[in-house]
Amino acid sequence: MAAGGTGSRERYRAQVRAEIKQHAWEQIATAGVPALSLNAIAKRVGMSGPALYWYFASRDDLITELIRDAYRSLADAVRAAFDAGADVAGLAHTIRDWALADPQRYFLIYGTPVPGYHAPADTTAISSEIMTVLIEACAALPPSKSATPFDTHLESHRDWAEGHSVPAAALHRAVSFWTRVHGVLSLELAGHFTGMGFDPALLFADEVNGLVKR
Repeated sequence: MAAGGTGSRERYRAQVRAEIKQHAWEQIATAGVPALSLNAIAKRVGMSGPALYWYFASRDDLITELIRDAYRSLADAVRAAFDAGADVAGLAHTIRDWALADPQRYFLIYGTPVPGYHAPADTTAISSEIMTVLIEACAALPPSKSATPFDTHLESHRDWAEGHSVPAAALHRAVSFWTRVHGVLSLELAGHFTGMGFDPALLFADEVNGLVKR
C-alpha cells in the first residue's frame, strides 16, 4: 500500500510540474523569459507562491527544465530524421520545422542569453547530440573541392570533436551548417525578413544547398 501511495504522489508531482511548465511557456510567449514569474504561475496553477517551490526550487531551476526539454525535443527530432534517412538538407528542414512550430522554444535555447542565468553542464551535453548527428551527416557528403584555412585550424583544434574520426572538412561543414541554419532561422523568426518581398523558405534552402555543394 505504501509503495502504491508513493507512486501516486510521484505521478501527481509529475503532473503538477508539467502543468507549471506549460504555464511557464505561455508566460514566455507573452512577455519573454526575463519576465518569467513563479508567483504569477502559482496563481494560474491555483497554489501559493511558496507551495510552487516544492516543485521547482527556483526560477532558474524552472528555466533549466524548460531548456532541457527544448534541447531534448530538438535532439530527438534530428536523430529520428537522420535514422529515417534524412541527408544534410533534410536535417536542416527538420530543424526549421521544429523552430517554426514553436519560436519561443527556439529562442530560449538559441536566442539572447537570459540575464543572470547560467545553464548547467548537462544541457550542453544534450545539445552536443545534435552536432554529433550533423557531423555524421556531413561526413557522408562528397569530399570538398579544396581545403580552407579553417579546415587546417580544425585539424589542430579538435577537442570538441573527440571521438569523431572524420576529416576536418566534414567538421567544417557541420560548423558551417550550424551557423548558416541558425543565422537564417534567427533572422526569419525575429521578423527581419518581413516586407523584403522574398520567401524565407527559399533563402533557407539556397543557403543549405550552397553548403552541400561546397
